[in-house]
Formats: sequence, structure tokens, C-alpha cells
Amino acid sequence: MRHFSKYVGLDVHKDTIAVAVAEGDGSDPFFYGTIQNSPGWIRRFLKKLSPHGEVVAFFYEAGPCGYGLYRQLTSLGHECAVVSPSLIPRKPGDRVKTDRRDSVMLARAGRAGDLTPVWVPGPDQEAMRDLTRVREDLKRMEQRARQRLGGFLLRHGRIYPGKSRWTKEYFRWLEGIKFESPIQQIVFQEYVEVVKDSRERVAGIVREMERALEDWSLAPVVKGLMALRGVNLITAMTVAAELGDITRFDSPRQLMAYLGLVPSEHSSGQRRHQGSITKAGNCHVRRLLVESAWCYRFSARKSAFLQRRAEKTSSEVQAIAWKAQKRLCGRYRSLTNRGKRKGKVCTAVARELAGFVWAIACQVRDESGTATHAA
Repeated sequence: MRHFSKYVGLDVHKDTIAVAVAEGDGSDPFFYGTIQNSPGWIRRFLKKLSPHGEVVAFFYEAGPCGYGLYRQLTSLGHECAVVSPSLIPRKPGDRVKTDRRDSVMLARAGRAGDLTPVWVPGPDQEAMRDLTRVREDLKRMEQRARQRLGGFLLRHGRIYPGKSRWTKEYFRWLEGIKFESPIQQIVFQEYVEVVKDSRERVAGIVREMERALEDWSLAPVVKGLMALRGVNLITAMTVAAELGDITRFDSPRQLMAYLGLVPSEHSSGQRRHQGSITKAGNCHVRRLLVESAWCYRFSARKSAFLQRRAEKTSSEVQAIAWKAQKRLCGRYRSLTNRGKRKGKVCTAVARELAGFVWAIACQVRDESGTATHAA
């Protein structure tokens, strides 16, 4: 690990930053004070902390304040690590938590090399991640609007006679519904308009995603992932936006662990016990992979729609996708025949699907001759 003259722990809040400094000579860290969380104050603080321009190492927890502080510190030539809050070592008996103690603890642990940094996306990568996440938020709002409309109709005995709701035929059926009370008619119409507006917003974001994909550096990875069964444009873009350079993981097992798809374990002595998955890491990608895993409950086959998507990729990527389909469809069938619950089976399939996602990303990188990192 590189040695620095100073190691600085930062407890970052919206308006203030608590600062603690640990000297490189191993002396006890001390609390420096509290400064305002603004670029001007930070620049003045750096001039006092490093008057001769020596490089300083900074550490702060990942949180709602984002990566602006990280980008400012690194642009000024200093080292900065945004650390994972869940992986910070803490004493079991320590029940006192203050900004002062947190900053001192970060400075001490950073100097000792006990902190685990998170991957920090670039500005363009973060913009794509925001785009995919707003689509997810709007989709959740649409689902809530549908639920409220459905509940209102059910309370008043309006039952749709068809099979599938939220189709054109369903909305035509909604147009013919009338209530005796003018007030209830207004309430009903407002519910319908909210659902339609939510659908239009989601569709608009999807169109923006399609346009943004054309100029994105990770577009080859997205198209490669779409060769997999159950991975459409939204899923592939979300995976790439959330993970960035997938090849930064040394192995597929490392990616599986990062996504929280590996089983937890509590073993001691001769006793070994594995529990449910850890659910650590990125919940957005984990949820999408589990949803995609349900597509492998059917027999392996190359449908015309899937084949047209796969033809946009190389033969090597197509071979990986077909190997994944044969493997995962057989895996689903094997586990269900052993009496495993379908939810657990899909989680196991999602874990192996993450390995094929890693393999395709590596193949695309090798074909392009450059790392598939975000700008």
C-alpha cells in the first residue's frame, strides 16, 4: 500500500464535514474540526492541510451526498477512497456514535488499510445510471397507480371479464364504465388519467434510453448481453449502468458475491451451515437477474426474436448465450425435479446467469481490444 504523509477521515453531511487527521508516522489521529461542505471551503482547507502540495489520502463513507467531493479531491491531485459503510470495521462493544468519532475512526482505519473502497462511476456513467434508475422509479409509480385503480374498481364491483389487464382491450373496457355518482365518476377518471400518464412517462424514458445507447461507450456490452435469454434492452442497460466495467471483477464468482447472490455461511468447528443469499451489493442488478432467471423455466430454444437480437453480436458471444441457455434451462429443470421451491431455483439460476454476463463482457472486451470501462 502506498504511504502518505497524512490520512484524513471525513464524515460528510449536507452542510458540514467533520475532519480528522492521522499522521503517516503512526501517531494517534486527532480531530481537526468541522468545515462547511462547499468547494471553496474545501480548497481553503486543502491549502492549510497541504501547504507544500504533498499528496494526502482522504476517506469518507458512501452516502446520499454522492461523489462530488471525491471528484474535487482527485482533480486537485490527492488520493480519495469512497468506502463501503457495511464493510467498515467496528468494535462490537462500541455504542457511541458521533461525527467526531466517525471521522477519527475513518482516518485510523484508512491508515491501517482496513477500509474497502467502492467503485466510483465517471460523470457519463453516473448519468446513465440515473437514467435507468428513474425508469425504475417511474415504473414503480405506474404499478402503484394501477393497484389503486384496480382497488377502486373492485370496491365498486367492476370486474374485467377478459384475461389480461392493461391492454388496449382493457382500456376500451374502462372507457365504457359509468358511475351513478358524479363524484365517483370524477374519482374514477382521475385514477385512469394517472395510470395513462405514468405509462407515457415510462415509455418516454425508454425512448431516451434507446437514444442514449447509440453514443454510449458500453453499447457493445449492452448489445452482447441482449443475446442472453431473458435480457432485454432495459435489463442489459441497467446491468451495464450499475456495474460499469464488468471485467473489473477478476472472476465470475467475485461478481456473484458482489451482487449478493452467494449463500451466507455461519460455520464453526466441525459444523458448517449455509443460509440464504447474502443480498449484499447492488440490489438493482440482483433483482433484474432473478427476474430474467424465470425465462429459463422453459426448454432451451432459439426463438426468431432472440435470434434476431443475437445476430447483432459476434459468433463467440452467440455461442456463450446458447451455452448459457442450455446450462440454465437444464439447471432449472434439475432443481425443480429435486423438489426445490421455484423461488430458490430462480435465485440459483440468477447466480449462474451472472457468470455468463461476466463471460460476455470479457468477450466483448477482447473483441474490441480495449477495456469496456465507462468514460
